[in-house]
Amino acid sequence: MLRWFGFKAAGAIVAAVGVVSATGVRAQEARYLASNCANCHGTEGRSAGGGGMPGLAGLSRAYFLEQMNAFRSGARQATVMHQIAKGYTDEQIAQLADFFSKQPVAGK
Repeated sequence: MLRWFGFKAAGAIVAAVGVVSATGVRAQEARYLASNCANCHGTEGRSAGGGGMPGLAGLSRAYFLEQMNAFRSGARQATVMHQIAKGYTDEQIAQLADFFSKQPVAGK
């Protein structure tokens, strides 16, 4: 019985490490995707402001998804975002939404 419990506990630890590793990989993937937005929207979505591009940091997940889908469908007009948004998969947009929703807003 003790041996069985030991194997079960070891299996749980390995599974937990796998989840943490997978979560870390997803976070790194999201950070990588978000770096593509930095040129216009600032590092980690914190725009410098001043009438330039809006910041993405701190936007709600739902709002970000809504806007990206509007760009993709053409419902929201833009100079380049309608083309950029079409280059992302639904999963990538969801990763970006999660990433930016967790970033602190500039100056806060």
